[in-house]
Amino acid sequence: MHQRKHVHLFDLVLLLSDAMDMISPAVVNHHYRVAYIASALASELHLTEDMKVNVLLAGALHDCGALSLKERINALRFEAEQPQLHAEQGYLLLSAFRPLQRAATLVRYHHTPWDWGKGASVAEQQVPMESHVLHLADRISVLVNSRRDVLSQAKTIRGRIQGESGRMFVPRFVNAFLELGAREHFWLDLVSPALGSILSRITESHTIDLDVDQLLELADTLRRMIDYRSPYTATHSMGVALVAERLARSVQLSQDQCQLMEVAGQMHDLGKLAIPTEVLEKPGPLNAREKRIMHRHPYLTYRTLEAVKGMDEVKSWASFHHERLDGTGYPFHVRAEALSPGSRIMAVADVFAAITEDRPYRKGMRPREAGQTLEGLVKDSALDGDVVSTLMHHFDDFSAARIAAHKISTGQYRHLMGTRMHR
Repeated sequence: MHQRKHVHLFDLVLLLSDAMDMISPAVVNHHYRVAYIASALASELHLTEDMKVNVLLAGALHDCGALSLKERINALRFEAEQPQLHAEQGYLLLSAFRPLQRAATLVRYHHTPWDWGKGASVAEQQVPMESHVLHLADRISVLVNSRRDVLSQAKTIRGRIQGESGRMFVPRFVNAFLELGAREHFWLDLVSPALGSILSRITESHTIDLDVDQLLELADTLRRMIDYRSPYTATHSMGVALVAERLARSVQLSQDQCQLMEVAGQMHDLGKLAIPTEVLEKPGPLNAREKRIMHRHPYLTYRTLEAVKGMDEVKSWASFHHERLDGTGYPFHVRAEALSPGSRIMAVADVFAAITEDRPYRKGMRPREAGQTLEGLVKDSALDGDVVSTLMHHFDDFSAARIAAHKISTGQYRHLMGTRMHR
C-alpha cells in the first residue's frame, strides 16, 4: 500500500507563483495580488466555496503560460497584445492535473472581455463567470504602481475600472470592486509585505491529501511549467526523473522512495522559473554575472519546497543536485557525510542527462565520452562512485530510459507550441 502525502496544495501553488514572480522586479507579487483580489471579489460576490477556491488557485497561476519575461511584461499592460496565447498555454499546462482542471479553465478565458455580454461565450463555449472575476482582478493588479502610495491611487484605479464597466468587465463585478475599493484595508493588504501570509491564512482550511501517484501527476505538471520556458530545457527534467527513479530501483530503495525520487527529478529545476530566459538560452558559456544568477536556482528550489509540509525528502533530493562530495558544490556546500543516497542519485542523474542529451548548440556525448566524464567526476570527488558504477553497468538501459523520456517530452512540447502557433 502506498504511503499518503499530506501536501497542502495551496502552499505549493503560492510558492510556485512566488518563484515565477522572482524573474523581474516588474512582475514581483503580481500573481499574489491577482489571487488576493480574485479571492476578495469572490467573497464580495458571495460565490460558492468551490468557486472561491478555484478562482484563488487560478489567480495564483494565471500567467504560468507566459513563458518569457517579454510575455510577462506584455501581460502587465492594461490592454495586452494577444493575451489569449499565454492564457491557452496556461490552460494546457494546468489541465493535466485533475485538482487544477477547473482552475485551468478559468485561466483559459481570463483575458476575455465582457463586451456587453458577448463575452459570455467564446467559439460557442461558455466562459465561466469566475474567468471574468479573474480578468477584472488581473487588470486591477496591473494598474497598481508599487513605487507610489497605494491609497493615493485608489480613486484613480476605481475610476478607470468603472469606465470599462460593460465593455471590458461584467458590471455587477465592477460594482463589487467599487465596494471593495472603498475600504483602505483592501489596498493595504494588496501591497503588504505579508501578502503571502495573508493568502496562506485564507487557504489554510483547504487541504488536499495526495498519494504518491497524485504527487507524481502534480510534479509532471510543474515539470512542464519549468522546462517549457526554453527549447534548451524542454526535455531535461523528465530525463532526470526517469534516470533517477531507475537508479533508485537499482540500489534497492523502497517502492515509495523510488516514486518520490521521480517526483524530485521532475521538480529539481523548480528554481529556474526565476531565471531569465536569456540566461537559460545563452548558447555559449555563461559569464560571471550569469553564473551567479544560474547558481540561485537550486537554492530557490530548496526554499520553495521547504514551505510545503510533507515534502522534506523531495526537497533535499531535488535541491542538492549541484552539491559535490568534497563540499565545493553550490549553493549550500554540503559535504559527503550530509548527502543522502537520494541526493547522490539525483546529482548523477542530472549530470548524466545533461551530458548525453542534445542541445541546440551541441550534440550529446556518446557512451564512451559520457562514461569517461562521469568517472572523472568521481575521481574529482564530485559524484558518488557507487552510484556512477551502477549506472555504467547498465548504461544502455539508462540511456534508453532517457531517450524515451526525451521522445515523450519532445512530443508534449511540440504539441503545446503547435497549439500556441495556431491560435
